[in-house]
Amino acid sequence: MKYELLGEDSNRLEEKLEKYTGCVNWSYLRPHYQNDSLFFVDLELHLSEVGKAFSENNTDKVTKWLKTGDLVKIGQLHAEQWDKEKELEFEALVVSPFVLCRPKS
Repeated sequence: MKYELLGEDSNRLEEKLEKYTGCVNWSYLRPHYQNDSLFFVDLELHLSEVGKAFSENNTDKVTKWLKTGDLVKIGQLHAEQWDKEKELEFEALVVSPFVLCRPKS
């Protein structure tokens, strides 16, 4: 499956990654969790680096991060916890059809 950033513009990849990165709350992310397209990115990784790997279809990097736990598909336990924390904000990046996120520090 080929991943891509939302939007058809002529910006460089780095500019697109920045454009589709932002601060959101759980209510924005919850539908993406329900669609099974939401991933948690460890704070040790740069969100843009993970987004770049997704957009360039770098399956070696993505697979490595999944195996080490640096990239995790959001599960029910996360969702239940975040449903209770109404004020929690996330840094998120859309790389269609996926959304990458982590709690904002």
